[in-house]
Amino acid sequence: MSDLGRVVVLAGGLSHERDVSLRSGRRVSEALREIGVDVEQRDADSELLSALRADPPHVVLPLLHGAQGEDGAIQEVLSLAGLPYVGSSAAACRQAFDKPVAKSVTERAGLSTPAAAVLPQSTFRELGAAVLLDALISRLGLPVVVKPARGGSALGATVVRSGDDLPAAMVECYAYGEAALIEQWIDGTEVAVSVVDTGGGPRPLPAVEIVPESGTYDYHARYTAGTTEFFVPARLRPETSDTVADAAVTAHRALGLRDMSRTDLIVDGHGRAWLLDVNVAPGMTETSLLPQAAHAGGLDLGVLTRELLAAAAGRGHTDRV
Repeated sequence: MSDLGRVVVLAGGLSHERDVSLRSGRRVSEALREIGVDVEQRDADSELLSALRADPPHVVLPLLHGAQGEDGAIQEVLSLAGLPYVGSSAAACRQAFDKPVAKSVTERAGLSTPAAAVLPQSTFRELGAAVLLDALISRLGLPVVVKPARGGSALGATVVRSGDDLPAAMVECYAYGEAALIEQWIDGTEVAVSVVDTGGGPRPLPAVEIVPESGTYDYHARYTAGTTEFFVPARLRPETSDTVADAAVTAHRALGLRDMSRTDLIVDGHGRAWLLDVNVAPGMTETSLLPQAAHAGGLDLGVLTRELLAAAAGRGHTDRV
């Protein structure tokens, strides 16, 4: 049996990514139970804080995706309750969850990110959509990627190849958030590099190459088995593999993250790595990328998670990075 004591896995919540979170929670809970960890899975609902206070667990593993799970809210609550938890501090989560802010931070750290613009819905509505869209195309060209400035799982994200399709993409994006991030499309190989730190410093796992059959790694391609082909490790030249691994660790450190993260990148035809996104709560479903990378790196998901839990329990309830 594990000496961790009782572990609470948080999964569910009220974001658009609730179903993904529940799937992540079930998979990790099962993996932990298989190696003897005492696990209770709970939803993030109105009874959560009272339950945690009435019967405090030894350590908490938040597997909530999207708002409340990755924006620092649940981390703030756990800190207020005095409970140790796996993952980044509330402040670091807020910084990483805001994509335009994360772009600025990682660019200052020397990483390349696509040229972009940010448009709040109110600006788009009040200053004239047609003029703004023309200006966007003039500056960024086509194709572009339109996605919510805060969010995950590619919800509300669209690859736009024709100017005629841009208005609909903006409307779709605003259904998931107040601000849209419009980025220049980078053609190349899409990869994801997960970073874990069980106490010896952040280390990259093997890069996962992502090849969706539709050509776009959207929500359906992410979570529907058989719709995306993965290559682990990614089919990259050795020096390019080193480049994307270094970029992921640099992003992890620059954003002040801890325990685990996942960085999504595009490698262009010249071998240059472009950072797309940094995720502080990587998915743990059957099709998710961190578990695939862990397996390729010779790590058991349950054992790795137990080590992350032990590291979190060891540092106590402090919310310092």
